[in-house]
Amino acid sequence: MTMPVRHHRGGAMQARPMGWARNPLTEFDQLLSEMSGLLESTVGGAAPAVAWTPLADVTESDNAFHVEIELPGVKSKDINVEANGQELVVTGEIKEKERKGVLRRSTRRTGAFEYRLRLPGEVDTEKINAQMSDGVLAITVPKAEVAKPRHIEISETSESTESSG
Repeated sequence: MTMPVRHHRGGAMQARPMGWARNPLTEFDQLLSEMSGLLESTVGGAAPAVAWTPLADVTESDNAFHVEIELPGVKSKDINVEANGQELVVTGEIKEKERKGVLRRSTRRTGAFEYRLRLPGEVDTEKINAQMSDGVLAITVPKAEVAKPRHIEISETSESTESSG
């Protein structure tokens, strides 16, 4: 029985049995890789590497915005956090590990990553705090005093002065 094959950018062929479970994200990454190879061959020379975006949660409290970015296996020294006005940019790189033996399957992302976030309000960039714990980068971005909500008291005036004309 013959097996269907797939042609890859490097010209190598890979056998894939029928009914093999497909992961749409893996297929998408593979398509991006193939398109990048096409761009390289068309333009000539190396195309710039496409950075991937890590998973993140963004929450807002009365005093700050809280960003949690999943970066398992990344050391804090390999991460760069920058704030410019209302924009927060987190960049870095996950280096591929040296392995012994034959790699049978890999779904972990490697290479350059970039997470960009435009915050909806004014922030105090001088007081931003970032901490790395258990593969999660937690960034607290305090709101600027101008952007913090405040309660306004309403005073009542008496309507005893009526004008008659």
